[in-house]
Amino acid sequence: MTHQRRNWTGRVFIGASLDGFIARPDGEIDWLTDPLPGPQHATVTSSTEVAGWDTFFPSIDHLVMGRGTYEKVLTFDGWPYADKKVIVMSTTLEPGDDRITIVRSLDGAQRALAESGAQQVYVDGGKVIQEFLRADLIDEISVGWAPVLIGNGLPLFGHLDHDLQLSLVATNAGTSGMVHATYAIHRPQAQKKDSK
Repeated sequence: MTHQRRNWTGRVFIGASLDGFIARPDGEIDWLTDPLPGPQHATVTSSTEVAGWDTFFPSIDHLVMGRGTYEKVLTFDGWPYADKKVIVMSTTLEPGDDRITIVRSLDGAQRALAESGAQQVYVDGGKVIQEFLRADLIDEISVGWAPVLIGNGLPLFGHLDHDLQLSLVATNAGTSGMVHATYAIHRPQAQKKDSK
């Protein structure tokens, strides 16, 4: 797989259980949004702290998500993406929501991003993240690891054709016990070509 030339940066910002799930099998994320009171946690900071949601979200101009994530967002109080362009990847979702662009494939998502001048793209939802990773379209991954094991659910990561090396950019842990880590995708061949 080769690093593709594109004009946008693919970024992931997501919470996961320590055993690597982003939701229960039925899509519920109560363990993340409404955690039970637990033990006290240590706080840890690194030389660079992970950017929080309040910093990350304003920096992105496009979102790409799957149907499951889109349908979960519809249960929230209000539409949280009023000033963002939202692309939903789905082979079955019918048009009818003017706030989103529906695409049927990864190629369709890439065309839509290119046509709308995307620069900073937030990739959300397990299957979509996995598909973008396999296509080498992710540049940064920020994960908040929740201090809970849920045992079963929708996995954050899936099958890859080869190892994917990451470079730790920042990490910290707060009083909630959530350990945040941001990684850049390490592409040594692309760096060598760009330096020539």
